[in-house]
Amino acid sequence: MLSAKGLTKDHGVHRALHDVSFTIAAGEIYCLLGANGAGKSTTIKLFLGFLKPTSGSIEVDGLDPQREPEAVRRRLLYIPETVALYDELTGYENLDYFARLAGVKERSSMRLRDSLAAAGLASDAFDRRVGHYSKGMRQKVGIALAIVKQAKALLLDEPTSGLDPEASAEFHDLLVRLRDRGAAILMATHDLFRAREVATTIGLMQAGRLRRTLDAAQITANDLESLYLEEMGRQR
Repeated sequence: MLSAKGLTKDHGVHRALHDVSFTIAAGEIYCLLGANGAGKSTTIKLFLGFLKPTSGSIEVDGLDPQREPEAVRRRLLYIPETVALYDELTGYENLDYFARLAGVKERSSMRLRDSLAAAGLASDAFDRRVGHYSKGMRQKVGIALAIVKQAKALLLDEPTSGLDPEASAEFHDLLVRLRDRGAAILMATHDLFRAREVATTIGLMQAGRLRRTLDAAQITANDLESLYLEEMGRQR
């Protein structure tokens, strides 16, 4: 579903990504772990088509984001660190608006409200203005859009940064549900513990290189921490 092959990206004389390759099938969660500047966000921007690779290839459901950007974006949902919503609109109105932009044809009130509920948003918040929402509630509206859009793939860039532990755990539970519905999920994160809990595969990035690829089911939290610290200590 999501594929990077020999992916390299230069910004002038700076090489942000060095020969990165991985694939994410439907029903898998791939967590990219790394410090700031490791190349995680650059990778996500390449999948979104916001950046053009210097070399290598990138595909979403067999499509090139540069050649077929609209078709690719119909298949994707991007959730950044803070979901951008219109504060003066309610959660329901935001979902309806963004579903329209995404070209979702079936936008009945029942379907939109069911999607908000499936994303874990309390029913008494549906018709409250988003300006009064917590960060976690905003993220749930983003998840609701993935549900109503039936997104085949999710790209997440530090989506739980700033969330309290309870909200972070709830968000990751939602990701597991989306995974079980067949979504391919790429998540950039600093959270080793949650990555170990929800990921199918974990990639350790440092200085634009994918240093290690780990089977999350075959590694303990302590071993993951040790490997992460080892890789983050490596020179460019």
